[in-house]
Amino acid sequence: MATEKQPPMSERRRFLLQALQGIGLATLGALTWSAYIDEASAASLVLRPPGALSEEDFLSHCIRCGLCVEACPYDTLKLARAGDNVPVGTPYFIAREIPCYMCKDIPCVPPCPTGALEESLVMKMAKDGHKVFDIGMAKMGIAVIDSDQCVAFWGVQCDACYRACPLINQAIVIDQSRNERTGKHALMVPRVIGDVCTGCGMCEKACVTEKASIFVLPLEVAKGKAGSNYIKGWDEKDEKRLETQTGGGETTVTPTSSQKPVDYLNDEEF
Repeated sequence: MATEKQPPMSERRRFLLQALQGIGLATLGALTWSAYIDEASAASLVLRPPGALSEEDFLSHCIRCGLCVEACPYDTLKLARAGDNVPVGTPYFIAREIPCYMCKDIPCVPPCPTGALEESLVMKMAKDGHKVFDIGMAKMGIAVIDSDQCVAFWGVQCDACYRACPLINQAIVIDQSRNERTGKHALMVPRVIGDVCTGCGMCEKACVTEKASIFVLPLEVAKGKAGSNYIKGWDEKDEKRLETQTGGGETTVTPTSSQKPVDYLNDEEF
């Protein structure tokens, strides 16, 4: 039985179909772009692999190849998918689920073909003159403690985060003080040393509270900034910042006072 031929599509109908297709694609594109914007704006809270550049530079260098994810022996790293609130295709990890286990040879960094994960950020000079990886240099983030929810601050003996820290008694220390509530017991509470903490997240993984009372945040979010007007007089490197640029473009040097703090206290003018 012969099939009937379909009448040719009129120009008007073809135009309407193409217009509807265009509207559909535009809507889909807008939704996709909106999702990307939402995910990109959430990137400030994302934990990146060791050796990652600053977030802005990282996103401009990372080509979403996934080689670092494949190299991770603990399945810590994930490739972001739509809906993860992370720029799609970029590597990240969730410390509460699987933290970074601080591999000494840092296998996730060398495969990066673009320098988004920079080897020099996690390497130091060894005694024999060769450069070697040092996971202690990694600055994936910094652990922050919620003292209101941490049971150690209630007086309950808990050192789970302290014991889990791979840099025990360096990145996390225990402070002891008198428990004013009971008057009998000692408080033994954790404290994070920000300059040492690598942001690996092992402490967050080990935390015993339902929602971790110690958690890792990116450095840009967790750390404050004193400002250039504050100088550590006991730190030679920091004193070099005495040379600052003025609005006129001239370099001025603020001299260090020759007086000691006690001299100011004994000054009669005060």
